[in-house]
Amino acid sequence: MDIFILLATMLICFLIGMPIAYSLAMAAIVGALSIGIPLEAVMLKISDGVSKVAMLTIPFFVLAGAIMAEGGMARRLVAFADVLVGLTRLRGGLSIVNVLATTFLSGISGSAVADTSAIGSVMIPQMEKNGYPRVFATNLTITSSVQALLVPPSHNAVLYSLATGGTISISALFMAGVFPGLLLGFSLVVLCLAIAYREKHPHGQAVPAKDAIRIAIDASWGLITLVIILGGILGGIFTAIEAGAVACIWAFFVTMFIYRDYRWHDLPVLLHRTLRTVAMVMTLIACASSVGYIMALTQMPAKMTAFFLSISDNKYVILFLINVLLLVLGTLVDMAPSILIATPILLPVMKNFGVDPVHFGMIMLLNLGIGLCHPPVGAILFVGCAVGKVTIEQVMRKIWPFYAVMFFVLMCVTYLPEISLWLPRQLQVLH
Repeated sequence: MDIFILLATMLICFLIGMPIAYSLAMAAIVGALSIGIPLEAVMLKISDGVSKVAMLTIPFFVLAGAIMAEGGMARRLVAFADVLVGLTRLRGGLSIVNVLATTFLSGISGSAVADTSAIGSVMIPQMEKNGYPRVFATNLTITSSVQALLVPPSHNAVLYSLATGGTISISALFMAGVFPGLLLGFSLVVLCLAIAYREKHPHGQAVPAKDAIRIAIDASWGLITLVIILGGILGGIFTAIEAGAVACIWAFFVTMFIYRDYRWHDLPVLLHRTLRTVAMVMTLIACASSVGYIMALTQMPAKMTAFFLSISDNKYVILFLINVLLLVLGTLVDMAPSILIATPILLPVMKNFGVDPVHFGMIMLLNLGIGLCHPPVGAILFVGCAVGKVTIEQVMRKIWPFYAVMFFVLMCVTYLPEISLWLPRQLQVLH
């Protein structure tokens, strides 16, 4: 009954339009009252939720990604990807440029929405100008941006680590996301090639050597951010938090002194927008911590485990059911609250079935990422449609092959754990 009261309060608050963070806090308060816990305990958990040092990772990477995404990096990465793809002169080359540029920017921004906006504003008009359907270009931009949710420095991987109570290393999650992200990018490239040959998309164009060298040098300044983040963490030079701080300084230096596309008087607006984002995320984390505390007291994780065991004791069947559950959740609730709500409930279930928590993190991120590409709450979908200047109805009629590719990658990541775990094991950052 206590669990029902907690979930019913949360659902009612969602339905009446209350902000998600406040809905979580209200559910925690009502849940505490129903089981006789002092409200002071709820307030202490809200405070504890944002008092972890690891929380500093979020503002650093959000700011670094915002600076690089808005400071001309996207345009330069598109040009660099065009150079690489132009060497092959493949049919549909510009669609591959889109995926490759998104892969590069994903390793810098850590945000799928930022990638969709930055890459889409450059690539969608360019692809349409070269004979690609605008809806196709928009769908490709939307789905390829999901890579940012997997590859380092994914903001949502940090959220997952925090949702586990800090028991999962951020570095391990960063490394675990590399191959799933690259697999998604590669699978989209294969789809692009198949569609290109079926619909006779134009061939890629080679870039003159002189221009190619200039473009590569220009893009290398931003790509060094990848080296800073990955090389610094793996080389033991600094922690994930310190990597974020160094990435901020480097992003600021490159944007303001090397590229000089961003104006100084626009910086306060960027900082204000970043602070608003960070404040919303921190509030969500704080309130979700109190809900997790009440869930633990009501023994919800144990009861959820017992429920799944009553359905089947086969790990693969349970993984499929949880995939379905997360896909539905991802379409109805935004990604950050979904991670914060679902992790304390489902992670104990997964551990009981012998699923590594890092592996489950990748399953969760990919499931919820697919949800962001689907109405009614799909943030990536809405941003992509706005940037591409197409309607949601137009996109949904043509996006199904892209969904199929993402579902294929999801099944690979779910049932082949080594895709996620091999690299962290080799680099000895797992657990």
